[in-house]
Amino acid sequence: MSSTLEPVSAERETIARGRLLIVDDESAIRWALRKTLQDMNFEIVEAESGEQAIALVRTIRFDALLLDVGMPGMNGIEVCKKIRKLAPLVGIVMLTVKSAEEDKIEALDAGADDYITKPFHVRELAARLRAIVRRSNAARVDEAAEIIIGDIQLDPARRVVRKAGAEIRLTPKEFEVLRLLMSHAGLPLTHARILKTVWGPEYGSELEYLRTFVRQLRKKLGDDAAAPKYLVTEPQVGYRFRAETGSMAGDRP
Repeated sequence: MSSTLEPVSAERETIARGRLLIVDDESAIRWALRKTLQDMNFEIVEAESGEQAIALVRTIRFDALLLDVGMPGMNGIEVCKKIRKLAPLVGIVMLTVKSAEEDKIEALDAGADDYITKPFHVRELAARLRAIVRRSNAARVDEAAEIIIGDIQLDPARRVVRKAGAEIRLTPKEFEVLRLLMSHAGLPLTHARILKTVWGPEYGSELEYLRTFVRQLRKKLGDDAAAPKYLVTEPQVGYRFRAETGSMAGDRP
């Protein structure tokens, strides 16, 4: 188990996809993830407990965390909540053996950006991590920067949305919903998180209210709910904006 960050050569730094912290109490899982992700040019640090992970996050800047839910002592949900307060912009992927929707929602509402159920495919994990690192890095650069995904262009400063160069008229709330989803492209956001972020902390359970706004957004974007190019429904969870429109890259299988 490695708790210190090894020096990174200038050549390696230029090709690194991101710096990841793997948090899991099982050394065999940490070893397998380290080997796989290093081969994909990620820089890796490991922690065997939630307490150790929190200590590392206090001293090292990470682009993303792979955090196991079912650890002894402080479980992954509690660790996620504490790390989210310490590092609001770091990407967090929860690793879990549970597949129930309520467990996924609990992880996302705790502050996780995404979740992946064991066992998982390497390509699926890679797609999730690429989306996480992109979101984490973009958030650090400039919150007012334009977001361009496929033929959709969102300008937060001017509050303008264009599709293939043509302006789309959105209401203020429609704009904020789209902005939130596009700034987390490729990542699922729960109904409660969207409602609380856009409408305020007193909201969270008004699902039909949110569905109405999403239907309007789809209509204005020319999106098809049955085969969405942009706004994807995560059943029982929430919504996600495709990371790469027009393809399945980064999407769930």
